[in-house]
Amino acid sequence: MKKETADLKQRNYTPIIWSVSVVAVIIILALNYLPRSTTNTIFGFNLTIMPLANAFLNGISFILLVCALVMIKKGNIAAHRNFIFSAFITTFLFLISYLSYHAMAGSTSFGGDGFMKYLYYFILITHVFLSIVLLPLSLFTLTKGLNMDMTKHKRIARWTMPIWLYVSLTGVFVYVLISPYY
Repeated sequence: MKKETADLKQRNYTPIIWSVSVVAVIIILALNYLPRSTTNTIFGFNLTIMPLANAFLNGISFILLVCALVMIKKGNIAAHRNFIFSAFITTFLFLISYLSYHAMAGSTSFGGDGFMKYLYYFILITHVFLSIVLLPLSLFTLTKGLNMDMTKHKRIARWTMPIWLYVSLTGVFVYVLISPYY
């Protein structure tokens, strides 16, 4: 019985993680080719509230990640785990909301100019690139932690945590910068 438990804990999630990551990127790219609402309403629902919800979820994720970081620094592994699971849930809800919004709503272009335009596009490009990197990285970090492979978990988490914090925070910044143009 102990061997079965050990085998379950050490399951190789690598193919699943890469598959989920590739499929998610393909879905997000495919959203560019779907017909969208020109009025930003679907069945009377104003879709422009969804980016605010996305920013809210990103902000909550950021706070949960900071709490997780504080808890692991204090050595409270159980609280760290709970905050990380909560951050995964809010990030997953963000992803569903983001995909839903972009599947239904038209694009919004940034209308600023000068320094703000360059700042917006720098934040947006780094946010998008790092969010693509973050998906498999966070899943690998999670599975190493769940498998109790603490050496690898810590090594990967040193990269995952700052990237996830950056992506969550810049998600809020992207919303704040583009919100006047909805």
